Amino acid sequence: MASTRSTGPHYRIEAADPAAHLFHVTLTIAQPQAAQRVSLPAWIPGSYLVREFARHLQKLGARQDGKAVAVHQVDKATWQVDCMPSTPLVLSYEVYAFDNSVRTAWLDQGRGFFNGTSLCLRVQGQAQEPHELELVAPRAFPHWEAATGLEPLKTGKRGFGTYLAADYDDLADCPVEMGAFFSAEFRAGGVPHRVVVAGAAESFDSERLVADIHKICEAEIRFWHDRKRPPFKSYLFLLNCVDDGYGGLEHRNSTALIASRRDLPRVGESRLTDGYVTLMGLISHEYFHTWNVKRLRPAEFAQYDYTQENYTQLLWFFEGFTSYYDDLLLKRAGLIDDATYLKLLTKTANQVLQTPGREVQSVAQASFDAWVKYYRQDENTANATVSYYTKGALVALCFDLTLRVEGHTNLDEVMRALWLRCKAGPMAEADFAAVLKELGGRAFTRELANWVHGTRELPLKELLEQHGIAVLEEPSQLQQRLGVRVSENGGAITLKNVLRGGAAEQAGFAAGDEWLGVEVAGSGWRLNKLDDLTMYAGSHRKVTALVARDRRLLRLELSLPAGVTTWRLALRDAARAQSWLGPQH
Repeated sequence: MASTRSTGPHYRIEAADPAAHLFHVTLTIAQPQAAQRVSLPAWIPGSYLVREFARHLQKLGARQDGKAVAVHQVDKATWQVDCMPSTPLVLSYEVYAFDNSVRTAWLDQGRGFFNGTSLCLRVQGQAQEPHELELVAPRAFPHWEAATGLEPLKTGKRGFGTYLAADYDDLADCPVEMGAFFSAEFRAGGVPHRVVVAGAAESFDSERLVADIHKICEAEIRFWHDRKRPPFKSYLFLLNCVDDGYGGLEHRNSTALIASRRDLPRVGESRLTDGYVTLMGLISHEYFHTWNVKRLRPAEFAQYDYTQENYTQLLWFFEGFTSYYDDLLLKRAGLIDDATYLKLLTKTANQVLQTPGREVQSVAQASFDAWVKYYRQDENTANATVSYYTKGALVALCFDLTLRVEGHTNLDEVMRALWLRCKAGPMAEADFAAVLKELGGRAFTRELANWVHGTRELPLKELLEQHGIAVLEEPSQLQQRLGVRVSENGGAITLKNVLRGGAAEQAGFAAGDEWLGVEVAGSGWRLNKLDDLTMYAGSHRKVTALVARDRRLLRLELSLPAGVTTWRLALRDAARAQSWLGPQH
């Protein structure tokens, strides 16, 4: 692709030492400032935690006119170079890359991956200039290829060579995959899409995966634009398959995904496994973010500050509403049926209803606190906070079903109107409120106050039943009845969480306790797994729990509660439900 070569920062990336997991980076600044400063981001957009990427940078040196110049560290992630202005400055350094996630960087003999926020120093004063990224083909791995969403400037058949980024934000927003991977292409909405899969087993059914991703893309492009083209020239899916993993990170024209290779579809098998449904939901979620958070985005994210936390109260909208539509659009695309969708919605509803923190924290507060709570979960998280993903999805459901009941519009139309109102750019909660009022025929001030900024229960049951969905109350599992979450390993039962107000908390259990056994009617029993409790308790409603805490043995009087239920959603009136679940165009 012909492009004008930039005079901005140029990064040369080499997979220098895969055995030591080290990338080597050479940064050339053609026109530096006097005392030029450079810094590495502390976080990556889309993952709201300060991760201190600079801790993996080492051996930073600088040369100018072939001579070494001094480099001084200013703070944890910023350096100043004693250089002359306007004379090319060359920095070199290494980055340790051994985090097999979508957020940072990875390098070994089988695969390389990185985000620009992990490898590419930001040049102060030149962040808005075009940036070049040169990927060097590793001689030791002649079969490796490279894939990225950046614009090719001068590249070879295997994808190595030089790419152009419009500015540092663009560079940071285009992850790079290197290795021997599966690759396929298709067009959706008239735009080329590419699917890259690394680490898949031989049984992987690539044709089915690509065909299903194609359906997801077409459904979501139709959702936002009907028959118009999407707002990108191309799109890239990067899927890394591992033994055990799950997650994704959205970008403007690509996404990085990680999943268990067991969840991939297999050649010769047509059944729809739970794992594959989860994987499709992840793909749907990250692709939806192409519109909802990467373009339509919180006003606070109009310009990223890479040095510190960027706060917003709107993650309930951008993550929660995306979580609502990810599975719903699988249903509308014909990839799952009504029963499967309701099973997924049941899981989301129960996750929220079984979280005591929903009575403590609003989803707006949860959004603001993401930096210190959602990404730093501990034994008390379920009691103190609520997920802006799951409750945010239920808030979206409530808005959608309320709008449909009142007959003026639906959430689909609201989302498209917001896209136009905000010109596919920064958005405030006031914009959402204004569109609700304009299309919904009234102000939704009370709903925003109660559902978003308050902790009152959502009117889920009433709204679902009005749309032909039965809400069935069934006995809950033992962990939920007791108010605990446990791990069971080799006959040891360890409490991970003790939920607020539950029977276990009232008895005096604490997170970290090892539950050894129970005494019932004068007999003592060793517990091998938690479900043994019901066998030994029989009809007794009170038992004595034998617990080890910090090597001390405790006897706790536990009352076994009855009547604790969980939800199961079922289709009762298919005709009424289809106005919501069926195709919308």
